[in-house]
Amino acid sequence: MKKLLAILLVAIMALSLASSVLAEGNAVVSWYTFGDIYLTSVRNALNEALTKKGVTVLDKDSNAIQTTQNEDIDTAILTGTNALVINLVESGSIGVAQKLMEAGKKANLPVVFFNRAVSQNNEEAKALFNSYEKSAFVGTNFEDAGRMQGDMIGKYVLENYDKLDLNKDGEISYVMFKGDEANQEAIARTKYAVENANAILTAAGKKPLKFYDENNANKYLVDPNGTWDSAVANDFMQTILAKYNEANNNMVELVIANNDGMAFGAINALQRVGYNTGKEGDKVIPVFGVDAVEEAQKLIKEGKMTGTIKQDAVGMADAVATITANLIAGKDKFENLNENYKVVDGWFVQIPYAVYTGE
Repeated sequence: MKKLLAILLVAIMALSLASSVLAEGNAVVSWYTFGDIYLTSVRNALNEALTKKGVTVLDKDSNAIQTTQNEDIDTAILTGTNALVINLVESGSIGVAQKLMEAGKKANLPVVFFNRAVSQNNEEAKALFNSYEKSAFVGTNFEDAGRMQGDMIGKYVLENYDKLDLNKDGEISYVMFKGDEANQEAIARTKYAVENANAILTAAGKKPLKFYDENNANKYLVDPNGTWDSAVANDFMQTILAKYNEANNNMVELVIANNDGMAFGAINALQRVGYNTGKEGDKVIPVFGVDAVEEAQKLIKEGKMTGTIKQDAVGMADAVATITANLIAGKDKFENLNENYKVVDGWFVQIPYAVYTGE
């Protein structure tokens, strides 16, 4: 009798353990680049989340080269994998996304894209993902980041207008660092960060923000490599400060960056000339970013950076891991998905943004 009970107990424990594991297999995760600060946070969280779900991870760095990513996906299919997880290099390129999707579909593999948009048109993207049931996209409503950043900036500028107006000309001059000319997130952030801030200022009877360089028709400075790089922003900012400074009575009074990495570059350049040091009495040029990575949170607490928009790296990783593991296990792809994530039209899982000012 005791022996029978022991056998039953072992069987029950085995069933319990089996039910707690969503999947057993492996996934190739293809990253647009390992050099992106935010994506490093996602990568660490995703590796942990997939491992907990029984999925072995093989990360591949595309080094921001689409042909490298294409080759990595082809190799993964040939050598064997249970799922393809893709952070698309050429953001917004429906043709590239379709090619990778078709390769995964032909091999009957789950294909999960994340973070970087596959198309400039949601209806076009919807048609792509609805063409293959073992697919999904995890990202954000990217316009929200720009709007939230713009609202945050507008409120801050309005509350601190006189202090920010260093040359007392009744206008706040700004520089905008754009991460990638063609990236949908960058386009939206560049547009709405200024538009929403200006809406708040003009409603209060203030002049709209003024781009520091009147000869720049775009009203932004773009990373020519499309990698949202801190060093690029640092170089730009050092060049700006050599000409636009308090001594010349034309100092840049506000910095807006599409991501935290470029914000860090601008802060480093400002610190070289005595701003944003965190020391009591030293002047601060407000710098705003997007992502709320750990270093940004630290700088905000130290008074060296003003604010950022949290793009939830852990949340994105959790959603990607849940969908991937479900598809590997043959389950409904959205089973056990966090209820805070919004599923749109059966293909697009949106992770919400949040304002972060350290308060």
